[in-house]
Amino acid sequence: MADALLESGNYRIQRRLRRRPMVEAPPGTELKQALFVDVETTGLDHQSDEIIELAMVPFTYGPDGQIYEVKEPFQRFHQPAKPISAEITRLTGITDEMVAGHTIDSGEVEAFAQDAVLIVAHNAGFDRRFMEKLTPGFALKGWACSQSQIDWAGEGIEGTRLSYLVAGAGYFYDKHRAVNDCLAAIELLASPLPVSATTGMSKLLENARKPTWRIWAENSPFDLKDVLKARGYRWNPDDTPFPKAWFIDVADEHREAELSFLQKEIYQREVQLLTRKIDAFNRFSDRV
Repeated sequence: MADALLESGNYRIQRRLRRRPMVEAPPGTELKQALFVDVETTGLDHQSDEIIELAMVPFTYGPDGQIYEVKEPFQRFHQPAKPISAEITRLTGITDEMVAGHTIDSGEVEAFAQDAVLIVAHNAGFDRRFMEKLTPGFALKGWACSQSQIDWAGEGIEGTRLSYLVAGAGYFYDKHRAVNDCLAAIELLASPLPVSATTGMSKLLENARKPTWRIWAENSPFDLKDVLKARGYRWNPDDTPFPKAWFIDVADEHREAELSFLQKEIYQREVQLLTRKIDAFNRFSDRV
């Protein structure tokens, strides 16, 4: 019945997302293990807010980004020091009753993640900071972001929210569980993208492996701030250990051109500029 509706051209079908079955890897394939991570928290500040639910789903993949096996997930609740706000309960579906008496053992988490060579999250800039606070082992892993390191717009997809991407791929699932979010994102990574026809995981690996550079325009002229903003620079505020200045992240091949632009157009002289190389091991972390 579903196939008949699809073939008519007048309907789209939403199928319940189910855990991806194992695919046998060809003989000689070098398999690596990744770990998809999702945290639900009491707020956005990793310094003061707490994780209230953690989910981790291991999966194996080949050098070309083909995903072969999705393994058994890890899921834990944690009771925070303060009651969960009504807003967080509305967003996550997690109540004080669900987390009462629960805690997350950082040693257990680190042991579970030990074999992963890559950590993936949908909005890794959020999840990585909370995970590094939970256990230092996550600072030693390479990280990738399924939200920002796949060119969804180039694939003809307007939004990057996980629920939007999954719905566009023809699936529905219970979005109030962190494990389900991980499984949904892995399904997206395993599926061919609509324009490039390669898997999302292949594109993710390609971009995660590329180094980028963070360049600070320290002490730049105030009257040229709009020029910097128009070029994509962002302001680094006081509450970080890095310069209170405009900065930009550029691809490795664009580094010299960006330094030349700053010297010629902004400072109009040769200056020593602060730069920092970014790769999968420090990207999305405060350590950048």
